[in-house]
Amino acid sequence: MRDPDGGRRASARVLAWPLGTLGRVKPLAATLRAALEDELAGRSRTELAAATARLSQRYRRGGAASAPILASDTDVAAYAAYRMPATYAACERALSLAAPCYEGGIDSVVDLGGGTGAGAWAAMSVLEPGSVQVLDQVDAALRCGKRLAPFEASFARWAVGAPVPAADLVMASFVLSELSEAQRDSLVAGAIAAARRAVFIIEPGTPDGHQRVLAARAALVQAGWTVAAPCPQSGNCPVQQPDWCHFAARVERSSVHRQIKRGDLSYEDEKFSFVFAVRDGALPAAERVLRHPGKRKGFVELTVCDNAGETGRRVVTKKVGAAYKQARDLRWGDPWGDPAARD
Repeated sequence: MRDPDGGRRASARVLAWPLGTLGRVKPLAATLRAALEDELAGRSRTELAAATARLSQRYRRGGAASAPILASDTDVAAYAAYRMPATYAACERALSLAAPCYEGGIDSVVDLGGGTGAGAWAAMSVLEPGSVQVLDQVDAALRCGKRLAPFEASFARWAVGAPVPAADLVMASFVLSELSEAQRDSLVAGAIAAARRAVFIIEPGTPDGHQRVLAARAALVQAGWTVAAPCPQSGNCPVQQPDWCHFAARVERSSVHRQIKRGDLSYEDEKFSFVFAVRDGALPAAERVLRHPGKRKGFVELTVCDNAGETGRRVVTKKVGAAYKQARDLRWGDPWGDPAARD
């Protein structure tokens, strides 16, 4: 629904979706849900479900796309309905993990291949930049993103290989999997050249997604950038195949989301791999929690990556007092690094 002056006003039906970093509803998450409800009102759920099934199958298949995957307005609507919530949640969680690891400010953001703008919503929620620009090759996605956004943002047509506008942060969310290796290299190189302060790349939390993130990470390090998150160091990643580094964000599904995905659960967990690198001002965590903490009676067991470039096990017992209480509150992906807490 829209106000008489043309602005969008939030729907009164606002539920806890997706969950914020601390388990609370993020203000923009609630606004996004209301905006999607308005955007999808009157659309056939059957058509949306069919388009969702096609898109989901295509994304699972992977591989470079010879033509835009979103081929119609229905495809764009289905994508917004089922992928925007998950993409927003993953980007919001990743940026929330990265923000404390960088002491500089971010006043401008360019979102490459941003589609309907989920990554831009997450950047606005966490970083609160003064300007955001979303670039994509699908006009219908850009139009949809512009209708949804309650904040000032520009949406412009762009294709991989074209010049990238300069910004403090250049990001690409869930884009590399749709590109050839040469296109991926071109996009990352363009991001490095255009970014004044930071580059953020996020991909699905799969073994293949992690490999694409590692390739982007290597290019950033080779260009002289410092990895601020999630890695506590910029050397070689100690997480090697068949294992892979990934994290998760929980998404509370709306009724429309459940209908078009034909799902019974009220939530889903979006897995992601990412890298956030900066030119300067990095404040990496001493250690990063790589798995769900094992919380037992009297102790917490952690799997961590440390700033020496190694993974290891940490056992934090009740005898260390405050550190034990802190460890009890840790989540997958959180920073950790109290040497006094190690047994």
